[in-house]
Amino acid sequence: MPAIQVKTASAKYPVLVGSGILPTLYRRLPKRNHVFVLTSPEIWALWSKRFLASFPKDIQPSVLFLPAGEQHKRLIHVERLASELASAGADRSSLLVAFGGGIIGDMGGFLAAIYMRGIDYIQMPSTLLAQVDSSVGGKTGANLAVGKNLIGSFHHPLAVYADIDLLQTLSTRELRAGLFESIKAGVIRDARLFRFMEQNVAAILKREGKALEYVIAASIRMKANVVGIDERESGLRMILNFGHTIGHAIEAATHYRKLLHGEAIAWGMIAALHLGRTRGTISPAQADRVECAIFSYGPLPVFNTTTAKLLEATSHDKKNREGKRRFVLPNSIGNASVVEDVTDAELTAAIDWMLAKVRKS
Repeated sequence: MPAIQVKTASAKYPVLVGSGILPTLYRRLPKRNHVFVLTSPEIWALWSKRFLASFPKDIQPSVLFLPAGEQHKRLIHVERLASELASAGADRSSLLVAFGGGIIGDMGGFLAAIYMRGIDYIQMPSTLLAQVDSSVGGKTGANLAVGKNLIGSFHHPLAVYADIDLLQTLSTRELRAGLFESIKAGVIRDARLFRFMEQNVAAILKREGKALEYVIAASIRMKANVVGIDERESGLRMILNFGHTIGHAIEAATHYRKLLHGEAIAWGMIAALHLGRTRGTISPAQADRVECAIFSYGPLPVFNTTTAKLLEATSHDKKNREGKRRFVLPNSIGNASVVEDVTDAELTAAIDWMLAKVRKS
């Protein structure tokens, strides 16, 4: 199967998308004396037999576990996992495989980045959201109580293996959460992908192989292109945060327990669309199309918070610079830009609009 190449100033690696990758995993890995796998108990219970079957019987990986849930994406677990690596004899020649969803990928990449000042790792994402977004681009990190991903580093994997067979055990809610990130990808830079998702809702939600593979591959190509142009998020790469300013605020305000990441981003995109309508950066007709597409992949869960709490949470956004709030606005379907002059009044109006939609859901 053809690989999508990620090429940045500091790294070059393939992203493989397709079926049947897991059974051939071992022969795709660089040969190392010690391979470690970071995963969650839930993922390991589902896939451990097939994962281990790809390895020779006399060469088995060591397994590290991180409990599922955003509340475990904290430094205390990074220290625990690093201690487990050290106790098991991991050195700079060891290889780590991050096998799981976005949290496993982010934490695994961060662990690889800082253990002995850096070891190699592979991303093997098991959720749609991780396959289309978080596994690609080299961003790694952990959360602080005041905000998401405020601790982290850039550390690219040697490769990303996105096996769509792993998605067959994914819950419908997790599938939909990942699809919101692909809608984002279409809105900001790939109008063709957006149209495909508009026109093929039923096939995609039924997990039809060709439809799902197209969405995943197109989302990855878009991100690979952006990351190749702007590796360290100094400019263009910020557009990947469409919906994330308010989305991350929602996650923080609800203590990371109410919504999945993709669901929070979907609500964040709805708020950003209102701001774009108000400013005239996107036409009402196109904004309505995007909003309809988001809701067609719903339902979106409701949540309780206040405008004041969300506005306060946005002040901790990583994109902010020198007191200026950076915000991603849609210009049209397939195009977005970053602005630095969004006022509190504008953001308040956008949040109010979104919360009104939440209450009606």
